[in-house]
Amino acid sequence: MNSRNLVKLFLTTLLIGGVTGGVVGFLARWSEFKPYFSSFEVSAILSTFIWLFGVGLIFSVISQAGFFAYLTIHRFGLGIFKSASLWNAVQLVLILFVVFDLVYLRYLSFGSGEGISSYIVLALVVLAAGLITAYFKMKQANKQSFIPALFFMVVVTVLEWVPVLKTNDEGWLYFMLFPLLVCNAYQLLVLSKLIEISQKELADRRGRKQTPAKGKMKAGQLGKGS
Repeated sequence: MNSRNLVKLFLTTLLIGGVTGGVVGFLARWSEFKPYFSSFEVSAILSTFIWLFGVGLIFSVISQAGFFAYLTIHRFGLGIFKSASLWNAVQLVLILFVVFDLVYLRYLSFGSGEGISSYIVLALVVLAAGLITAYFKMKQANKQSFIPALFFMVVVTVLEWVPVLKTNDEGWLYFMLFPLLVCNAYQLLVLSKLIEISQKELADRRGRKQTPAKGKMKAGQLGKGS
């Protein structure tokens, strides 16, 4: 990918994270911000949205750091296991382990006196988002891309989500989760398109460079013939 499309990916993901953070922030913490809408305090709503937008930008940066870290890990995994199918099997085991821990360890830490259903639901939300994104990635690329896409959407998202998981504040859990999921899904699905665009732009540049060179050569040949 060339630098122009890399910057484009960074800025668009940043914007998506900010907007998602602004919208989801109001919904996830509605009990806190409902009075602003009830009394129609425009200045309070705008200032809160700007703050939520800024936090969404931070979530977007975390998402992008995780995405490029995973691209590196994925290459290392393929190099170590020497087989895409074996590396996919390892990733599948890690996915199951993370989903189990997302339910069980959180329930052990915070679930005293509560039912486990809410912890299962939250894990299913992450898993469902991962499965949907991985399905579209598979349609976009090939069957081998399904497990890596699912791994990124589940395992990497949970790792990025750890700071808020430790607090177990419901409002912040959803506030951070959805911007991460949206940014991660966007990067995963748009990457191959940007790579294709970069390759076409590179080919066009090479074609433009070769055309003047051929023109000069023909002019030189005509000069020799005369």
